[in-house]
Amino acid sequence: MKKKLLYIIISLFVCTNLWAQEKAEKDEVVMDAFASALLIDNQTSFMPSAKTLEFVIQHKFGSIQNGRSDLWGIYAPAEDIRLGLNYVPVENVQIGAGISRKLMNTDFNLKWNVLKQTTNDRIPFFVTLYGNLAIDGREKDQVDSGMTFSDRLAYFSQIIIGRKFTDALSLQTGISFSHANLVTENYDHDRVGLHLNGRMKVSPQGAIIATFDAPLQIDKLSEQASYIDQMHPEPTLSFGYEISTYTHVFSIYMGNSSSILQQNNMMNNFSKIEKDNFAIGFTITRLWMW
Repeated sequence: MKKKLLYIIISLFVCTNLWAQEKAEKDEVVMDAFASALLIDNQTSFMPSAKTLEFVIQHKFGSIQNGRSDLWGIYAPAEDIRLGLNYVPVENVQIGAGISRKLMNTDFNLKWNVLKQTTNDRIPFFVTLYGNLAIDGREKDQVDSGMTFSDRLAYFSQIIIGRKFTDALSLQTGISFSHANLVTENYDHDRVGLHLNGRMKVSPQGAIIATFDAPLQIDKLSEQASYIDQMHPEPTLSFGYEISTYTHVFSIYMGNSSSILQQNNMMNNFSKIEKDNFAIGFTITRLWMW
C-alpha cells in the first residue's frame, strides 16, 4: 500500500510539473513582431530589454520633383533630421529624448507596453501607449517675438494595438491625439489621427515596411467657424525596406511628409500623396545592452 501511495504521489508530481511546463510554454510572449521601435515615423510595440540604450538617426531628404538635377532630392537641402537617445530603465517602459532640424524641436518621450501578445492567444494582441512633448527651439527673431515658452509646446499621444499574425507578417493600428499651443490663422490646435502600419519579412534580415497616417477631419473638434475655413492636413503614405541585425536596424523609404515628429505630420503636412511630393528618407538604430 505504501509503495502504491508513493507511486501515485510521484506520478501526480510528474504530471503536475509537465502540465505547468506546458502551460508556461503556451503562455510565452510573442517575440519580434517588429524589429525596431520605429517603423518609418511611427512607434511600434518593440522595446529592448531593461538597461538597454538606443541611439537613433532619422533623415529626410528633399522631394524627388527635380529629378536628376539634385539626384532626386538627395542633394537638396534636408527637410528634417533627428538625433535621439532612448533608454529602458525597467522592463516594458522606455524614456527618450531627441532634437530635430525642423523648428529645432527638442522632444521628450515615454513609451509603455501595457499588454504583450502570447503564443496561446490568451492575449491575442499587443497594446502600447506612447506620448511625447516637443519644444520649438527657434530663436525669437525667426518666429513671433512675443512667443512665450508655453507657446513653444506641442504634444502627441497614441494608443497602438497590433498583432503578429505569422512569422512574416505583423500589423498594427493606432489612434492619436496631437495638440499645439500656438498655431497660425485657420489652423486647429487639436487633431485626432488614425494610423495603419505593417511589416512583411521577405528574408531572415529583410522586410518590406509601409505606413499610412491620416489626420481625421472632425468638425466638432474644430475651432473654425466652418468646414471651408479649416486648413486640413493631408494623410501620409510611406513605404520602404528594412534590414535588421541583433543590434542594428536600417530602413530606407519614401513618403510624402517632410517632418519626422508625429505631431508635425498630423497637424502640418500639406503635401498630397502625389509623385512629386515623395521624398527619400532613412532611419538607423543602434542598441547597447548592459
